[in-house]
Amino acid sequence: MVKPSLTALNRVNLLVALMQTGFGAFLSVYLTTHGWSASEIGGVLSAAALASMAAQVPAGMLVDAARDKRIAAGLAVVMVMVAALVIGVSPGHGPVLMAEIMQGAAGCVLGPAIAAITLALTRKEGLGERLGHNVRFAAMGSVLAAGMMGVVGTWYSHRATLFLAAAAGAAALGALWGIRRKDMATARLRTDHKSALREEPHSRREVISDPALLMFGGCVFLFYLGNAGLLPLAAGIVAREDARHVELFVAAAIVVPQVLAAMLSPQIGRLAQAYGRRAVLIGGFLAMAVRALLLAGDGAAWPMIGFQALDGISAAVMGVLVPLVVADITHRRGRFNLAMGIVGVFMGIGAALSTYLAGALADRFGNAIAFQILAVPGILAAMLVWFGLPETRHRAGDEVAAGHDE
Repeated sequence: MVKPSLTALNRVNLLVALMQTGFGAFLSVYLTTHGWSASEIGGVLSAAALASMAAQVPAGMLVDAARDKRIAAGLAVVMVMVAALVIGVSPGHGPVLMAEIMQGAAGCVLGPAIAAITLALTRKEGLGERLGHNVRFAAMGSVLAAGMMGVVGTWYSHRATLFLAAAAGAAALGALWGIRRKDMATARLRTDHKSALREEPHSRREVISDPALLMFGGCVFLFYLGNAGLLPLAAGIVAREDARHVELFVAAAIVVPQVLAAMLSPQIGRLAQAYGRRAVLIGGFLAMAVRALLLAGDGAAWPMIGFQALDGISAAVMGVLVPLVVADITHRRGRFNLAMGIVGVFMGIGAALSTYLAGALADRFGNAIAFQILAVPGILAAMLVWFGLPETRHRAGDEVAAGHDE
């Protein structure tokens, strides 16, 4: 029975999401109150994003090499805690830049490490649904963080949100050690994935040159190229037309899709197992494209929040399917975390280009045209899945014998 370890994993996902939320919009507010300009904040965040992209592949290799993935995840949590405390104590440019780079690099380790722990604790045939539970609890953590940090920032201080993030990290360390070593060691009773069994993996070159992995990376790049710029562009429209309610709009636009993602994610995993990965991916990509087209048609704040619900579908699909497809592709070759790092680079590049592209298009052609153009990568990603990506579910081979309890 590995149920206690899976329960601890749920807590890890919730608390890690709560911790990392402190480095989003709340950090921008905190730095603004300490005299930072918008360009200075943007410069630090961009530097951290670049460092994070550079760390993706090395971080994946590091997690692959770690004998105990819990230790790798724990060290990453400690790095994020230190980063939060550094910014909270010393909001100068040097310390904040160092802390942001540290937090970005730690995030590159955390995602693959949690996915690797999930791989070892879960029956192969139930991996999709289990990844859905990961996304569910992470979404719940983000919603909880938005409420808690909003209250703490309002009633105490903006600095207190960073201390709350560090406290969530300490709780996440306790949850990590609730995942039992013996449950990790008995992975072969539940799966025959090469990475989970700690068997000698194939060469890195074989993994990096896998056509299915590169094709999937291209699909993910296109999705983030269209998706990442949508909410900032919508928020900018609301800020210009209804400045009094922009904070409320942003909060609702974040919380609504997170709630929907929490509700849908396990079902998304079951659908991927029953009907294949490609069908679910196409649905997630088209949901993003439809959202962009709806935003192009109505720029009012409250309809936009309704359109944001579609982001919950896309978030659930990507949260579940990215590690699931990567697990399929690396099933017989190993190096799961290296492959996750490679896909993470595709994500990061797409997201970085998207926010720039959205602003440039809006300035040149207007908001409606910008939204319409941002829908195109989602449609192209769906077409690439349909015509180019093989169904990876069958790569995992025959199912392991049933009967082993989670």
